[in-house]
Amino acid sequence: MDKICIDELKIFAHHGVFEHENINGQNFYINAVLSVDTEKAGMHDDLADSVDYSAVCALLNKVMTANTFRLIEAAAQTAAEAVLSEFPQVKNVEIEVRKPEAPIDMEFRSVSVKINRGWHRAVIALGSNKGDSRGYIEQAVAQLCSCSHIRGVRCSELIVTKPYGYTEQDDFLNGAVMCETMLSPHGLLEFCQSVENSANRTREIHWGPRTLDLDIILYDDEIISEPDLIVPHPDMHNRQFVLGPVAQLAPYYRHPVLGATVAQLLERLNKN
Repeated sequence: MDKICIDELKIFAHHGVFEHENINGQNFYINAVLSVDTEKAGMHDDLADSVDYSAVCALLNKVMTANTFRLIEAAAQTAAEAVLSEFPQVKNVEIEVRKPEAPIDMEFRSVSVKINRGWHRAVIALGSNKGDSRGYIEQAVAQLCSCSHIRGVRCSELIVTKPYGYTEQDDFLNGAVMCETMLSPHGLLEFCQSVENSANRTREIHWGPRTLDLDIILYDDEIISEPDLIVPHPDMHNRQFVLGPVAQLAPYYRHPVLGATVAQLLERLNKN
């Protein structure tokens, strides 16, 4: 991916843990690297095909001067989110906030925080078999659509399926969504759990009845194996109620572990 670089953008602002920093202010320097496909702009010599770096600088100045942050970590995070939200062509952004006048009683050149944020493709499975299942799922999709860290939400059809694992319960209503998110895998997990909680989700029986279930099935091509999060979902290839809806949205999405596409996994499952 091509890069647009902004070096040492000087901004006078009021950020810091100490009160005098918020009152007196100081100079901050912003470095930004934007990942953008510039091929079309290079071929046609048209700014409309690229990202106006003067507009990016104006946005960074607005973020830094319209807010008062205690931590430059928060300043960097807010700046990155603003760039990704305001400029759809930017797929990834690296932001460094440098603070050369930090209150340190030692000789130093500067302190800074550098972060990397971007848009990531995610697939989330939805399920419910308790209460107003369709209403809970529609509410979950609405919350995903309204989240400022998520864009381009696409929904599958909802299907009725038999329970899996624990079978002494009502049929499920299942579906899937595909989206882009600037949240990390754990950030997305936390958001999904908050959506479940808003539907009064309880966890009394493993695989038991639930008002709402959101599972992260795929996240880019990442392989994650941690106590609270496993991606790709470890049992997705055995679940028709997952593969069916996902195949509607992304049949050629290739499983990063098994090497097969979603459509191929669904075909194998149906044959078996």
